[in-house]
Amino acid sequence: MKDVLVYKEFIGSVHYSAEDRAFYGKVEGIDDLITFEGSTVDELEQGFKYMVDEHIKDCKAEGKPVEKSYKGTLNVRLNPELHRKATRQALLKGMTLNQYIQQAVKKQLESEL
Repeated sequence: MKDVLVYKEFIGSVHYSAEDRAFYGKVEGIDDLITFEGSTVDELEQGFKYMVDEHIKDCKAEGKPVEKSYKGTLNVRLNPELHRKATRQALLKGMTLNQYIQQAVKKQLESEL
C-alpha cells in the first residue's frame, strides 16, 4: 500500500505538508469531500477513523449511500463491482484507474503472446 490508510473498507489518501508540519488526507471513493489531519501518524489515523465514522453516521441519517456510485462506464465497460475493486486497487498502488487498467490489459496481452 502506498500513502493510504484503510478503515472499514474506506481508503484515505495521506500527504505531508512541510510548511504546516502536519499530515493530511481525504477520504477517497465517496461523493462528499471529507478531509482529515494530524500532527502525528497516530493523530492522522484517529482523524481518518473519526471522519469515516461520522460520514457513515451522516449518510445513514440522510438516507444517502456511503460510497460513491460506480457506473462502470469508461472507454471500456466494466460491471460496477469490478469498477469499484479496480479503483480501490489502483488507489492502494498509488496509480490512476487508467494506469491500472492499462497495466492489466498489457499484462494480459503479454501472457497471451
